[in-house]
Amino acid sequence: MSGHATVLVTGGAGYIGAHAVLALTEAGYRAVVLDDLSTGERAAVPDDVPFVHGSVGDPDLLADTLERHGVGTVMHFAGSIVVPESVEQPLAYYRNNTLNSHALIEACVRAGVERFIFSSTAAVYGVPDRMPVREDSPTEPINPYGRSKLMTEWMLRDAAAAHGLRFAALRYFNVAGADPKGRAGQRSKVATHLIKIACEAAVGRRGEVMLFGDDYPTRDGTCVRDYVHVSDLADAHVAAVRHLEAGGENGVFNCGYGHGYTVREVLDAVERAAGKPLSVRVVGRRAGDPPELVAAKDRIVAALGWQPRHDDLDTIVRTALAWERRLAAATG
Repeated sequence: MSGHATVLVTGGAGYIGAHAVLALTEAGYRAVVLDDLSTGERAAVPDDVPFVHGSVGDPDLLADTLERHGVGTVMHFAGSIVVPESVEQPLAYYRNNTLNSHALIEACVRAGVERFIFSSTAAVYGVPDRMPVREDSPTEPINPYGRSKLMTEWMLRDAAAAHGLRFAALRYFNVAGADPKGRAGQRSKVATHLIKIACEAAVGRRGEVMLFGDDYPTRDGTCVRDYVHVSDLADAHVAAVRHLEAGGENGVFNCGYGHGYTVREVLDAVERAAGKPLSVRVVGRRAGDPPELVAAKDRIVAALGWQPRHDDLDTIVRTALAWERRLAAATG
């Protein structure tokens, strides 16, 4: 092992957190996972990575974990992420995302943790008026999920100014795919991501795919999104740690490839990978879906030296489908 301080990964039993643990380990870091397993799965954490079962909202557990493992960096993935659910249960989202993040940031300041990498979201931008979306675009989230994440960004900025905590907040666009070696993938019991849903349909785990609106002002009438491979996203988190370790500036960074695909193009890619057609039903638009959401990526490339390795829709879909087939085989 190298001389890096240990990295605590909250939500490390979840989709993105599990991939971050793999990337950290491959980069020579020691990782420790803290997860309450409300949505994550214990099996997602490698056997040689210490696992702490509990909540990031538990100050005593946090203090003990940070001290016992000599944590120098925290990667914070734990949180609720379903936009419609946040509209129905806003207070639950503010508790799980904002209040628990407050408890974690406070514990880090008390324990002298130096660096904090935060899992944020493009939802902080709301419905942007210009594409691609830049980090200095207005932050006007239109749902409690986006607001709960933006509040945490503000807390980090203020804690950095007052207490010297170093931070990077990574604003994800549409995360998809699975570890190319098949070690991790998206296990969520209720799928809400298009590629996951389409791959479930391709392996026979659901009957059809609903397409929300085909009358948008885009090239084929369906929404355009910037899909980023989860392994590239995990690499971006390692790059953020290295950036802060080297004395780099605090800041927010978009995580996307800078170009988008329509819903129809994604469904076509899944049909290509699966070698068969999907049953697709067009329904009405969803409230709050912007026609297009694509990241400006110059800042993360310039500041963090991020070099995506899987910037290809067919690769993203192929890895997602391979993972879905593995899950289907495991559950019968």
